[in-house]
Amino acid sequence: MEVKLHAARTLVGRLRGAAAVRDATATAAAVAELRRASKDDPEIRAPLADAGAVPYLASQLTSPSTSASAEDAAAALLNISISAREQLMSAPGILDALAAAMRAEEYAAAHHAAATVASLLCVDAYRPIVGAKRPLLAALVALLRGSGRGTRATKDALKALFGVALYPLNRAALVELGAVRALFALVMTDGRTGIVEDATAVVAQVAGCAESLAAFAGVSGVRILVDLVEPGGAATGRARENAASALLNLVMAGGERAAAQVLAVGGAEEAVRELAEDGEASPRGKAKAGSLLRALEEGAAVVKRQREHRFADFLNGLVHSDPYFSSPSPASATAHDDGSRVTLG
Repeated sequence: MEVKLHAARTLVGRLRGAAAVRDATATAAAVAELRRASKDDPEIRAPLADAGAVPYLASQLTSPSTSASAEDAAAALLNISISAREQLMSAPGILDALAAAMRAEEYAAAHHAAATVASLLCVDAYRPIVGAKRPLLAALVALLRGSGRGTRATKDALKALFGVALYPLNRAALVELGAVRALFALVMTDGRTGIVEDATAVVAQVAGCAESLAAFAGVSGVRILVDLVEPGGAATGRARENAASALLNLVMAGGERAAAQVLAVGGAEEAVRELAEDGEASPRGKAKAGSLLRALEEGAAVVKRQREHRFADFLNGLVHSDPYFSSPSPASATAHDDGSRVTLG
């Protein structure tokens, strides 16, 4: 490792020297060399971080530089993150630099930056830290909307958003930033199977907060998810099961109101039942569908009881407000001397 550390210090020293004299050509060459080294030699990644490479690479994402230099810097940071997440995360301004790269026009740098965020989110403790960076979350959501972005940038953004949403307290922020609309747009219009599967996986996580119910209603999300759960509604079994998981999380977070919205979609209960009984579905998918079915059955029972109570209250109100319900009409009966009563026609 001494040899690796020496090599890392040499590489970082070249970048430091070029940056100090503001030699753009030498800086770009040094960054490219760091990218190659971090890609070809996994054992040099941590020594590069220890030698101080991260701040210099991050500066290439925030300062004016060539698109090639930004791409190389973002790729090098991604490579380093695989072996040295702690060193990367502890570098000052690293999350701001990654957000800047995702907002830039350079496609390759954007998808490398999103992939780096996804790599960092493999560590549970980093999820609330990343979730607190709203500009970074907004940049990830914007990547989903980018018409010029390719498959890799979209998939990397979805992976990062999935990691963000695994921390429950981050979900409301994603809803506020418009993630629900962007995700359902992908589900409805993107023909790439992998994209739809990943998008529905993120939808399932985001559904697990109370704020998601109104956002889903705004894009007919419940109807779309029920359509996906129906046999043949989704292109793959994974997307179908993700849709069921999303509905379950929505009901768990939204309670009776959410259950009522699902039940209001015609055929919802039957579609979920078919998934729960589908022999080709995964055990996880069948279990999710079974839990959702029980929740919907209980929700239906609650709705029925509420309707019965409301109707009973309505009738009671009539009885108390209308005197004709509480006393007979004088013309409806007449008394005889012997105390008997006869009903008049």
